[in-house]
Amino acid sequence: MTLPVPVSRRSFVVASVGAALALGVSSQAQARGRAPFGRYGSPSARLDERTLYVHPGGLGDHTTVQAAVNAASGSGYTLVIAPGTYRETTAVSAARTEMTWIGASGEARDVVVVYDNAAGTPKPGGGTYGTTGSATTLVQADGFTARDLTFANDWLRAEHPGISGTQAVAIKVQGDRSVFLRCRFLGHQDTLYADSMALGTFARQYYRDCYAEGDVDFVFGRATAVYENCHFRTLTRDDLTSAPYGFVFAPSTAGVNPRGYLVTGGRISSEAPDAYYKLARPWVPSSDTTARPMLTVRGTRMSAGIDAVAPYTNMSSGFPWQDQRFAEYRNTGPGAVVSVPENRPQLTSAEARSHTREAYLGDWTPWKGC
Repeated sequence: MTLPVPVSRRSFVVASVGAALALGVSSQAQARGRAPFGRYGSPSARLDERTLYVHPGGLGDHTTVQAAVNAASGSGYTLVIAPGTYRETTAVSAARTEMTWIGASGEARDVVVVYDNAAGTPKPGGGTYGTTGSATTLVQADGFTARDLTFANDWLRAEHPGISGTQAVAIKVQGDRSVFLRCRFLGHQDTLYADSMALGTFARQYYRDCYAEGDVDFVFGRATAVYENCHFRTLTRDDLTSAPYGFVFAPSTAGVNPRGYLVTGGRISSEAPDAYYKLARPWVPSSDTTARPMLTVRGTRMSAGIDAVAPYTNMSSGFPWQDQRFAEYRNTGPGAVVSVPENRPQLTSAEARSHTREAYLGDWTPWKGC
């Protein structure tokens, strides 16, 4: 399956707004001659009673995504979301299980859910949002599925020089059995927060044919997550003059969890200078100092943007990356060259057999029927 075409996070909002029509139908969708909800019915031809339609111009049941979520008061609802830019924060509570969001056009770039809070953004009434509170979208329910959507946080450091808390999450996912197909995740620092509800809770997540971009720790958290055929892109930075600009992955896997992040069959590209990015660093949060971050990258092409000589580094000197669970297997590209073997732990063929989507996700097989 073709990977989504990367579009710069710094320009996508302008492009989306400029292309949107008064009724919220993007020029791309209009050019294809599709109705606002494509092949997914409409309020007058509803697929079933648990299908709700979102349209920014009023042609659906609701004009905002969160209004539709609020109306879905039980389990098993589907939201069909028409093309448009939805500038709002959204949250799917733990009670709203087995929910599905569908981008109606079938193109992730047509349907954008975006906001611009950062960790250091002041909250009404005092205080700041913090990393979790900065999330444009928060998913706590089990069994959540999203297809053909863009989740974004377009907060920019340059526009807020007085804010030091620059984490700005596009989506935080905490539910078990979460699936994202052909989705885009756009941001800078902490773009995609693949996490769980609690330290002792193992949340399984599956990302397929997705695109994520950012600079600092832009895929991070303690979930058991499989990223299959996904494209990760590192961004350039105008505020720094030397390497490293940032880090692609920052897992915080619980020490008792035998499975962390698995990246398989993907690619990592960069718009930054060669070797200006690290592949990963381990996040051992103060709330769980027993964490042993785990990341396996296999069958993935890495561009020259990744520092091939020293692709891993420490987040804290007290938790060196060498003590964590980082490994690679049969990667390709200039960023994957093994020139200093001790800096690039490699799996044996026998070890690699236990680092597959089946091994990580167990009896849950979300790739079937995708």
